[in-house]
Amino acid sequence: MKVGTLILSLIVGMLFQHEAVAQKAVKKVVGKPNIIFVLVDDMGWGDLECNWNQQKLNGKQVRRENELKTPALSTMAKEGVQLRRHYTAAPVCAPARASLMLGVHQGHSRNVRNNRFDRPIEDSHTLGSMLRGAGYDTAAIGKWGIGGGGESKVPMTAGPHQRGFDYFYGILDHLAGHFHYPSECRNVYEYDGKEWKNIKNDVPKTAYSTDLFGARAKQWIIDQQKSARSTKKPFFLYLALPAPHASLAVPAVPYPKGLGLKGGLQWVKKDGVYSANTAFDKDAEKNKDKWIYPEHKKFDKEVARRHATMIRRVDDYVADLVKLLKDLKIDNNTLIVFTSDNGPHDEPGSDPGHNHGAQDPRFFKSYGMMDGIKRDCWDGGIRVPTLVRWPARIPKGQISMELGQFHDWMATLADVAGVPVPARSDGVSLLPILTGKGKPTEGTVYVEYNGPGQTPGYDDFLENHKKRARGQQQVVYVDGLKGIRRQVTNADQNFMIFDTLKDPQESENLASKYPELQEKMKAKALRGRRACKEAGTVFDKAAVPSVELPNAAQKGLKWVAYKGQFQWVPDFRKMKNAPHAQGRVDGVLFTGIPTENNTGVELSGYVKVPSDGEYTFYLTTDKGEGTKAFVRLHDMELIDADKNYVPGTTVDSTLGGYSLPVNLKAGWHPIRISYICKAANSPALKLEWSKANQPKQEIPAEAYMHTE
Repeated sequence: MKVGTLILSLIVGMLFQHEAVAQKAVKKVVGKPNIIFVLVDDMGWGDLECNWNQQKLNGKQVRRENELKTPALSTMAKEGVQLRRHYTAAPVCAPARASLMLGVHQGHSRNVRNNRFDRPIEDSHTLGSMLRGAGYDTAAIGKWGIGGGGESKVPMTAGPHQRGFDYFYGILDHLAGHFHYPSECRNVYEYDGKEWKNIKNDVPKTAYSTDLFGARAKQWIIDQQKSARSTKKPFFLYLALPAPHASLAVPAVPYPKGLGLKGGLQWVKKDGVYSANTAFDKDAEKNKDKWIYPEHKKFDKEVARRHATMIRRVDDYVADLVKLLKDLKIDNNTLIVFTSDNGPHDEPGSDPGHNHGAQDPRFFKSYGMMDGIKRDCWDGGIRVPTLVRWPARIPKGQISMELGQFHDWMATLADVAGVPVPARSDGVSLLPILTGKGKPTEGTVYVEYNGPGQTPGYDDFLENHKKRARGQQQVVYVDGLKGIRRQVTNADQNFMIFDTLKDPQESENLASKYPELQEKMKAKALRGRRACKEAGTVFDKAAVPSVELPNAAQKGLKWVAYKGQFQWVPDFRKMKNAPHAQGRVDGVLFTGIPTENNTGVELSGYVKVPSDGEYTFYLTTDKGEGTKAFVRLHDMELIDADKNYVPGTTVDSTLGGYSLPVNLKAGWHPIRISYICKAANSPALKLEWSKANQPKQEIPAEAYMHTE
């Protein structure tokens, strides 16, 4: 037996008692909520009316001359919770959507970072696949943009149907989202669970995207509820509306009277074609792209009237959607999340047929009391309007100033659905914040983005923010304070440090007041990300610093074991049930005593890297059908042997070829190995490494230490 092979053989009497399985990845439980996630495009934090109420909570009170009313969203806020310090993953749409769907921050998105539009997200767990695994019917309607094709010039290998969704209706490529009359863009698709159809020619030229996708979503919910009478399955709807993205196209007719099941937007058929009822209105053709809400006509700028109308159309739809849930008697146990992919834009868009110029974010102070817009990592570019409503669980009228970010939604929705959080997820559950019960776990807020242009020189922006080039930007939170650096040229460049709770405009740089935070921020930024090989950043080759080994450290690794039937490798730190057994394992341990199937084991401790350099790690498991594993070094994802893993094979830390070797400083590095054992006999793990230009070898037993 080779030294360093991690072979798990846990005594049957210690691990298993004759009791019911405590944790199941899929179980039919009455009361699982329906989930609707509404993502709009380029709506700024300040475009949400309720964020301007109780300004004393915002850290800075400012005055805006022009008010944008969003009454339905204000009602939603009163009936749920406002998350006023919720962050997108990136200040532009494609990477934000990739991180949201995958449950990871941008330091772990393997193929979609910066401006890599239409690149296909990797084949990993998504919100759709996780909730489908939890017993949900799943649908994605609206804009996708992370599947391949389009600007990426590569095949579509990550369509919604390939990432966990049973049904799709909408637009697949990024630029199609610039057309608010979808029949005029390149393609509109429908996937019914069996086949794909390009339905562009069946979309009326008068169909406005918010109405088209909104009506289709209502009808899907109605149809799902009919089928749920027999299947008893809850649903997850991801509704990605293109408004109020640039091009500023508006509807042709007013929002239909009445709401819900019998009113508002309806999915109707005329002359053999299905669409929103507004597309068939008698005035739709002559008034296409002309209708402005009466209350918005007072604004002296055409672009402001249009921007406000696009948002108000979304607002009306939210009221319509909530009324539908009430009519179907499912409102009480339906969770709705409403948010935006990034801060407000100042772009004219690329729809030649409906190009009305760029909106001016200053008019409504769409960035709120902050500086920055889309593509900026100042808070105005990355803090997004966010509301959550769930009458059965969320108390009314809450305002939270707790930190949160897009990758937290995977952990949150896993919590809501009663399934384990996938080990790959970077997030923590926001449920304690939403429900006001329990203590929220401190999460990670991390952003990296390399963007063109400069921060606008708006009069109300700080002088040292105006017209400053963006370049490589990076944000990390440590001890509740935000570290941000722009135009980064090397990983040792200092962060500016701000208390965004009290200073949302980021006016007072606290770096000199908290000098000890510099090294903590630099270390955290390096210890929690991996290189995206093709995107490339100045951080990719930087050496990850080691840590001091605690004085109480002992030889070997600590293990904890859980009973369950796991569809994916869980993050065992977030398990609801207590571990079934625990102990210590040396680098080599084999007792010859077989273990039962379906064991979840987490090994944790430290591994000693002998010398500075670039390392590749390799993991091999037993051959038991269903065996899986996931490894983290510090907070970075190191090895993914989870989804699509073939038991008994060797996988390495290039993460399927997406990443580079890990540059490590000599010394101790925290390691966590999550392992699902499905072998009836001889469960085993083997962990190896190789330094650049050297053969791989098993990690020796003496390289491992742990603390209790």
